[in-house]
Amino acid sequence: MPAGSFTTAQELHHRNAPTEGKNAARFHYDEEVIFEKPFDWNETKRIGAFLVPYKRTLIVALLMMVLATITRLAVPTIIAYAIDVVLSADPKTTVLNAWLLKYDHLTRLNILVVMMIVVHVLNWFANLMRIKLTNHAGQNALYDMRQKLFGHIQTLSFKFFDTRPAGAVLVRVTNDVNSLQDLFTNGIVSSLQDVLTLVGIVVIMMTMHLPLALVCFIFLPVVLVITGKLRGGIRHGWQVVRVKQSRLTAHIAEAIQGARVTQSFHQEEENKDFFTDMNADNRHHWLNVLRLQSWFNPVVEVMSALGTMVVYWYGTNVLRDGAITVGALVAFVTYLGQFWEPIQRLTNLYGQVLVAMASSERICEYLDTVPTVAEGESARDLPTIDGGVELDNVVFEYEKGRAALNGVSLQVAPGETVALVGHTGAGKTSIINLLSRFYDVTSGSIRIDGTDVRDVTLESLRQQIGIVLQDTFIFSGTIMENIRFGRLDASDEEVIAAAKAVRAHEFIVRMPEGYHTEVKERGARLSMGERQLLSFARALLANPRILILDEATASIDTRTELLIQEALKELLKGRTSFVIAHRLSTIREANKIVVLDHGKIVEQGDHDALMRHRGVYYGLIQAQFKFFETASA
Repeated sequence: MPAGSFTTAQELHHRNAPTEGKNAARFHYDEEVIFEKPFDWNETKRIGAFLVPYKRTLIVALLMMVLATITRLAVPTIIAYAIDVVLSADPKTTVLNAWLLKYDHLTRLNILVVMMIVVHVLNWFANLMRIKLTNHAGQNALYDMRQKLFGHIQTLSFKFFDTRPAGAVLVRVTNDVNSLQDLFTNGIVSSLQDVLTLVGIVVIMMTMHLPLALVCFIFLPVVLVITGKLRGGIRHGWQVVRVKQSRLTAHIAEAIQGARVTQSFHQEEENKDFFTDMNADNRHHWLNVLRLQSWFNPVVEVMSALGTMVVYWYGTNVLRDGAITVGALVAFVTYLGQFWEPIQRLTNLYGQVLVAMASSERICEYLDTVPTVAEGESARDLPTIDGGVELDNVVFEYEKGRAALNGVSLQVAPGETVALVGHTGAGKTSIINLLSRFYDVTSGSIRIDGTDVRDVTLESLRQQIGIVLQDTFIFSGTIMENIRFGRLDASDEEVIAAAKAVRAHEFIVRMPEGYHTEVKERGARLSMGERQLLSFARALLANPRILILDEATASIDTRTELLIQEALKELLKGRTSFVIAHRLSTIREANKIVVLDHGKIVEQGDHDALMRHRGVYYGLIQAQFKFFETASA
């Protein structure tokens, strides 16, 4: 397909996706199920692997973390020395403080003040660098994750999008990746720092006075038990929240896209009521999980207060016995406060981890989704084609047991124009879906110049196929950029020439800034006919060997249609073309008209032969004439 064919692929998907009314969010969320499975550490490793390219940055951040931890743990010890060595009238001589005792009281105090200043400066610098480095590594890892997830979604087949609203897919790329931000940018290194702090505090306290240290830790098992009890409920709760947010976002996206339909049928209140229900449901589940998570901080605070009371009670007795100094007891209390702080942060981090676990499962689910249409290992590039197409006993099912095409065989010579006609659902669009390999045949084969489309690379196949649809997709950007999407390396002159050929130049130059006019999202500044003309120019610029026009002139008024008839002849010249249309003027010049009914070819031939045959095609044409006669009466 030409460079612009990514657009047409999207168009074709939207044309054939399941019908979605304004409340389709109620029905199309089959993939948004809650995972009920044990946590898979392999998924965590896969998510964590995005940090591997930035391991050098993280190693430096870890060194800064160690420095920050050491300097923080040094503060209570310095305070203890200040009390025991500087303020005490009869300080005890130890190996560690013997050098301080060589100086007078004022000099000792000055030395300790300078030490405190140096320690705090080092701690500030280490924390500053740690935060800067972890943010750098984390944001780059999230960037890589979004790139990989978005790139993988681009490769997935139409069947994937048929069952998923755009909003649900959007949530995976935005919300689920964003939920990992705190963990990636600060949580992992901060948790390691907290663990290191806890280990350092435990070692220091047990070195200072083992019995008193053991008394400090008697309430720790209570915290661990409560954490264990809440863990399962919180993890499940975050999984539910992720699903509810996905559904809410999907409905918002759909409501915005369908705003005209909603207002046309005066269903604003009903739609608002439905959103209110979804919004309330989302709030309810958020409050549930936050209620469970809110138990952590009070539990830690109560255990911290009880632990401090016990230390004061027991420590006073130890102090009275002379087994510990006043400075050491003050340091003990300070370390105890520092001991519960990282535990409190780790319990909060636990909530982040549970959110990340739920999101990582959802991200990995998409990354593990395999395209139903994929290239084989032996796939080769399709050389420049003449355009001969053969359908050999093709059977195709969108859903198992419901055949959209049933035993279709068709021979199309290079350069031939084939019109596909039939009632809605007859199988016309299914043929072009299969020809472009947006889906694979259930059985049979489709060959281009004798080569099965399943034996060649998708890129080489689609580069030589162009599609123009009735509801063409126009990107935000300029008119020039939208036409050039057909071939990104085209010059301005080539773009203008293509626009002139399809009679689009006249309306473009009337725009405020000509070819550089911004057309807004989905071409909001253009009429339907003007958008169609741009899609014609895009296809012509791409110069495909096989051209597909799917109801491409249905939205063009009679005057515009007359203008492009000559352009169409030029566009179709020398190309194999498949035209799906209901207008007689569009199809009567076709070399071959193929009439489909319920997935089967019931007639084929040129216009005159089919009219003489007086079969299905004749009936369709007669019905069209009667319709226009009635409409004009």
